Parts: sequence; structure tokens; C-alpha cells
Amino acid sequence: MSGGPEPGQAPRDKQEPPRPGSVRPTSRRLLIAIAVLGVAIGVTMVKAIESGGGVAPAVSWLTLVAWAFLAALLFAAARNTHQRIQVRRERMEPSRAVFLLMIGKASAFVGALCTGVYAGFALSFLQAMGSSGPRNRVIMAGAAAVISVLVVTAGLLLERACRIPEDPDETP
Repeated sequence: MSGGPEPGQAPRDKQEPPRPGSVRPTSRRLLIAIAVLGVAIGVTMVKAIESGGGVAPAVSWLTLVAWAFLAALLFAAARNTHQRIQVRRERMEPSRAVFLLMIGKASAFVGALCTGVYAGFALSFLQAMGSSGPRNRVIMAGAAAVISVLVVTAGLLLERACRIPEDPDETP
């Protein structure tokens, strides 16, 4: 009778540590915390600018187009990477895979922060929705927040596409 697992098997009650050189998936909780921090930054920024007698910045169409273009590029990269690594099981140069993984992670983090900042802008202008100027600012900032969520999603998909597939020949 043995008190531990059979030789060659990991204990069942303990989580296996990550392999050397591996990167943990981006935490959804961390992304939410970053977005909440972004909301606080956005609201504080608008209040600070307006209390100083300035005019708070408005989100332009160019910003929306640029964010949408970035999201489209990230979705395309995620799909291409998924097809290469997961579906066709092609080998990818390690430096390229790491580059794509880091682009995905960075996009998720920056997208979460911008989602919060744009949502904070929208919330700040929400109080004066009666006139057309603030209404347009709320709509534009809200649209930018939604597109930023798409950037986060595309970044997470790119990160996920970079995972090394399990070897079907390997048996535990």
C-alpha cells in the first residue's frame, strides 16, 4: 500500500505547475479590474479638465475607424494563427509565435483599459444628455467602448490560437 500516486503520475489533488517557458492565459478578472480602473480614469479626467475650465475631449470618427481596423487585424491574425497551429497542425517559428502571443496579450490589456476610459467618458457626459452635443459624445464614447471590447476579444482569441495543441499520440 502506497501513500502517494503511482510512479509516473502526478498527484490528483494538486494542480500541475506550468511547464518551463509557458505563459499563463490572461486572467478575465485582471481584464475586468483594468477596465474598472479605466472607468475611474475616464471620469476623473473629464471632471479634472472641466473643473479647470477646459473642454473635455470628444471621441472622433477617426478613433472609431482606427480601433475597428485594429480589431479586424487582430481577428484576422487570430483566425490565421488558429488555422495554422490548431487545424492544420503546422509548426510555427517560436519567435513568431511568441510575438503573436504578446500582441494578443497586449491588445487585451490595452483594449480593456480603453474600454474603461471610453465608458468613463460616456458616463461623464450622460448627465447632460438633453442637448445634442453631449448626446453625440455619449454615442461616440459608447461606440468606442464597444469597439474596444472587440479589441479585447480579438486579443484573447489570438492568445488562445497560439496555444500548442495537445499531441494525440501522447497518453497520460
